[in-house]
Amino acid sequence: MLYDTTTTPQGGLTDALAELAATLPGEVVTPGDPGWQAAAAPWVLSVDQRPHAVVTVADEEDVVATVRWAARHGLTVSAQPVGHGATTALDRTVLIRTRALAEITIDAERRVARVGAGVKWGELLAATEPFGLTALAGSSPDPSVVGFTLGGGLSWFGRAHGLASHGVVAVELVDPRGDVRRVTATSDPDLFWALRGGGGDFGIVTAMEVELHPVAHLYGGRLLWPIEMAFPVLSAFAAVTKAAPDELTLWAHLFRFPPMPDVPEPLRGRAFVSVDVAFLGSASDAEELLAPLRHIPAQVSDSLGTVPLSELGGIAAEPVDPMPIAELSGLLRDFDLKAIERLLSVAGSAVDSPLAVVQIRHLGGALARATEQDGPAGAIDEPYQLFCLGVPMSPELAGAIQGAFASVGEVLVGHLSGRTFFNFLGASDDPGRAFSPAVLARLGEVKRRVDPAGTIRSNRPVLRG
Repeated sequence: MLYDTTTTPQGGLTDALAELAATLPGEVVTPGDPGWQAAAAPWVLSVDQRPHAVVTVADEEDVVATVRWAARHGLTVSAQPVGHGATTALDRTVLIRTRALAEITIDAERRVARVGAGVKWGELLAATEPFGLTALAGSSPDPSVVGFTLGGGLSWFGRAHGLASHGVVAVELVDPRGDVRRVTATSDPDLFWALRGGGGDFGIVTAMEVELHPVAHLYGGRLLWPIEMAFPVLSAFAAVTKAAPDELTLWAHLFRFPPMPDVPEPLRGRAFVSVDVAFLGSASDAEELLAPLRHIPAQVSDSLGTVPLSELGGIAAEPVDPMPIAELSGLLRDFDLKAIERLLSVAGSAVDSPLAVVQIRHLGGALARATEQDGPAGAIDEPYQLFCLGVPMSPELAGAIQGAFASVGEVLVGHLSGRTFFNFLGASDDPGRAFSPAVLARLGEVKRRVDPAGTIRSNRPVLRG
């Protein structure tokens, strides 16, 4: 049965792990070993991963050996270079850390980058910047390119070019039998389709080739106001996004910063509303489009300017150190004045909210023009995405955060479509929130064909039970 844990007795498991450790040059860490907690922990510290073991691989040959060993012993393996999308689905697996697979090759003529499974977005952008090229990076430099892209990947440049998964040219993986494969649109169309946004449930990916796009000039940054200005700022945000060209992406935020020493003094203990900007074009064209936001008084800061590609992560300035998080996401059919009023009634200046971030991302453009031929996500018809984040540092705060999520969902029930992006699913969310029943059925068919024994398991398995 797929996703059944091994029936190997504990003694047999111990012997099997000892065999693996003797085979590999890389490190095999098991519960009780020094450093176990650090080895098993994902980036999302609130997810308590409990794998059988953690294997640090040095190269593709180590991955091959580990997968073949797992198949021989009836065990299940998972890949995790960093762990931003961690869930408890990886419990009782053998966790393969692929961070050492860090090779980057840029083919500027073809506009294609080949990246190892351990390469982070900040590392790839630093490599493409000298060529004036970019891949479809997200908000943070810390997630791996491969993990982000396997889950779809919502980029700053998604309105212009679609999801990151749409730009996949080829995937190199170790299949559930332990064979090395290069999967393309012609070699295995169904598997290639599933890998372009259906997650990592079909093999241990060791490298990926992705399209690159020319960037003549990137203008962006953050405009920040006190949270008391949230209604006029969000209203202007809605007006600008309705008429925005595909080259312009805006994300709006409600921020609440804790009164902690490591928070910069101007932000410490205060709440704000912001609009983050990324524009593929000139400063003058961007400023013309942003004029409605420029007229709003009481601005606290303005960091808009030319953004080097290697500094793209500085726009949203998200934390890169591991932390506990709780999150809620959903796609919005609209973000009109009524939706803004309703959101502010539970997360605005008059509310003592436990949510560190409430974010609205503008979608549309190429995201809406995609089809299911481009990958499992298909067309994203909803023009906006809601994302809420809390940091559950205590059980009491965790409960308050869940209550705040419920309040946001309640007031926006008429605006939320019920869907979300696959790699924005929470740790316990059903993949049915990201994919239609027909898409889930097709993903399941691919999974059964390529991995009938369930040797590979991803953070979000496409089959359960």
